[in-house]
Amino acid sequence: MCIRDSSRPEYELGAQLEPAYAIFGDNFDWSATADRLSLYVTNGMGEGIEASLLTNLAINALRNARRAGLPLADQAALADQAVYAHYRGRCYLSVLMLDFDLATGRVRAVDAGSPRLLRLRRGAVERVDFDAQLPLGMFEETDYVAQEFRAEPGDRFVFVSDGVYDVASPGGEAYGDIALARAIQSTRLLPAADVPRAVLRELNGHRGRPVADDDALVVCLDWRGR
Repeated sequence: MCIRDSSRPEYELGAQLEPAYAIFGDNFDWSATADRLSLYVTNGMGEGIEASLLTNLAINALRNARRAGLPLADQAALADQAVYAHYRGRCYLSVLMLDFDLATGRVRAVDAGSPRLLRLRRGAVERVDFDAQLPLGMFEETDYVAQEFRAEPGDRFVFVSDGVYDVASPGGEAYGDIALARAIQSTRLLPAADVPRAVLRELNGHRGRPVADDDALVVCLDWRGR
């Protein structure tokens, strides 16, 4: 079990990854400055040490690009080149990258793969869709494009990996967006730090068995703005 939480006047953030003592490639990473919040949700191929090495390579490349002040799309392109240079397309990594302007609520996003975003706004849960782009490292010199949307005070954002929405019940039914929306609704009164644990508890009930076939990552962000 791995839990983190972070809180500032503009937002509250919580995340949980299960199982914490097995490695399948999921990861979450964020960075905050006085003006911005950067949040990356990743899902690398494979399991064990190879998955860990792939994820660490991509995360370090993204961090280095961010610290150099590169725009979000260029961060993705630089990490894409780093992963491709090492694996030559044999392994790749999905990532959902978001950059929040703390003063305005403007959000830039790059969606390169499988992590999924849902938003609870004024009592309704909806999926936030972006133009699909290639995972990092799949091909050489892929160009990425950032999209924009705006976060409103009171919004709750829930990010999940495919180890959440693709989990099958004993009867073969995928957890999916409908069950996930119900879980988000049922946890709407909880603080952001407690939401990931509660959603994963419901997911375990859906799975119907104690051992997961993939890791499951849930990140919850409550946006208050300025």
